[in-house]
Amino acid sequence: MKKNIYIVMVVLFIVGIVYFIYNKNSSVKSEEYVVDSSDFIVAGNHVANLPVEELNADEINGLLTMREEEKLAHDVYITLYNKWKLNVFQNISKSELTHTEAVKYLIERYKLEDPVKDSSVGVFTNKEFTDLYKKLVEKGNISLLDALQVGATIEDLDIKDLKNHYLKTDNQDIKVVYDNLERGSRNHMRAFSKQIERNGGKYIAQYLTQEEIYLILSSPQEKGIQ
Repeated sequence: MKKNIYIVMVVLFIVGIVYFIYNKNSSVKSEEYVVDSSDFIVAGNHVANLPVEELNADEINGLLTMREEEKLAHDVYITLYNKWKLNVFQNISKSELTHTEAVKYLIERYKLEDPVKDSSVGVFTNKEFTDLYKKLVEKGNISLLDALQVGATIEDLDIKDLKNHYLKTDNQDIKVVYDNLERGSRNHMRAFSKQIERNGGKYIAQYLTQEEIYLILSSPQEKGIQ
């Protein structure tokens, strides 16, 4: 009888350990590797009910720029995932694909010419993005920490540009999409920053101010439009 009780206690102890490890790993994944495509489905449904308004030159430039800038993020992340096999790059690249498709939706909605002629990785219409892709990948290939720094730098740039383009439009649908893109980028920044710290580094602002970066990193994960 005592032997049976001992066996049951050992089994329960092992099950408890396995449960703890599983939940610990699951919490890390859910905390750091969130793909926010569901938020954009909701946002897309909301945008479809908003009016199509006239575009000015700044609004057109913003849409064309962000279409390729979001593709840049996707292309760099998928390239760095192939190099380092770290899930944060693969999962956020999926989110960035959703981001660039969200901008494509607006481009088609306003009957603009899509600057993405070729969806191949590293191919852009705007030469600045071609050069930036090469520069970022080159740095990201140096070490895993450098690759993570590249990820945070891209999100830094994204947030800054989205803020600027948001201020230059009064079209409701564009504002909704930009707002959601920025929320996603802030979440990505948080994920990369945590990985950077776990690898012994710290992210220093490249485009935003250090105070803006601090405010992002000290705030919780965000959800998109409900």
